[in-house]
Amino acid sequence: MKTGYMTLPLHGGKAPHWLMERMTKLARSIISIMVMEFGREEVLRRLSDPVWFQSLGCLLGFDWHSSGVTTTVTYAIKSGLKGLEGELGIFVAGGKGKHSLLVPEEIKKTGDAFGFDAERIIYASRLSAKVDSVLLQDGYSLYHHVIIYTKEGKWSVIQQGMNEESRTARRYHWFSEKVQDFTLEPHTGIISERRERSVLDITSRKSEDARKVILDLVGTAPDKVISLYQKAISYKMPSRHYITLKDMRPENLKKVLIKTYETIPQDFESLLAVRGLGPMSLRALVLISDVIFGAKPSYEDPVIYSFAHGGKDGYPYRVRRDVYDKSIEILEKAIKRAKLGQREELEALRRLQKYFL
Repeated sequence: MKTGYMTLPLHGGKAPHWLMERMTKLARSIISIMVMEFGREEVLRRLSDPVWFQSLGCLLGFDWHSSGVTTTVTYAIKSGLKGLEGELGIFVAGGKGKHSLLVPEEIKKTGDAFGFDAERIIYASRLSAKVDSVLLQDGYSLYHHVIIYTKEGKWSVIQQGMNEESRTARRYHWFSEKVQDFTLEPHTGIISERRERSVLDITSRKSEDARKVILDLVGTAPDKVISLYQKAISYKMPSRHYITLKDMRPENLKKVLIKTYETIPQDFESLLAVRGLGPMSLRALVLISDVIFGAKPSYEDPVIYSFAHGGKDGYPYRVRRDVYDKSIEILEKAIKRAKLGQREELEALRRLQKYFL
């Protein structure tokens, strides 16, 4: 489901400590109230909506349009929920750069501590990251990955890639409820600056024939596939392929083909899960399916808010700390009273909807 696209320029620096501290407190209060009012699954559903997530970034007082919205807001949520995991039943793993590599370890730790199957969540984390780097080749390299999940096995993934040439970012949103197949249009939305001219999208329904051919190829004798590959690259490369012949390495492709020939994947998701299947190997298989068998994949780009406390750079106005602190105070007070069965404040906040929605 494509929900639109917007510019996410890369901004340097980081949120000042005084703002980050308040963002963490406000994020904790907002998520706590949402769990109390709507349940854990609704929190995940809203976080998987790229426009709602963008609005949350504005509410927390960060830049409305920079790449830092992704990294800073997810960090505020993760920090804010620390210590409340048992009470709320929501867990957060991952982050920017090296923190994204610690996701399996973090999930395993919470699974052991709270008694649930961590492997299902780890699988979802790994496959969602692989889709956005292997099956969706749009020129944006992933550098941020966060998964928010519950012990019931529900999850939402928010990850971001960078295009070093244009110095822009692209954010990918996922929600477990929508994912019937990781390899078939699994996103709830993708936020980006623009539609790129040529994007290899194997998740598109328009790539169905290519997926079928590729699945047949990986169950064929490796030497025969390499022969087809050599034949394909001897033809003139179509202009829509943004790769060059020097990008192709038959020896790497053969390593993957030996694995798949020994244990033939039953479906495309099983193929994606094969260790060693990377962007270049997939592009080689796509080239064979396209040039030799005429099974063309999609080359269409699948990419498709409100201020409450200002923004850290002073746009549209500077953050007023007294107003920000008052917002946190009101929400924290409402949460404490609601836990005691006194829901007057929460009901008052609910009634505000008729004036502003």
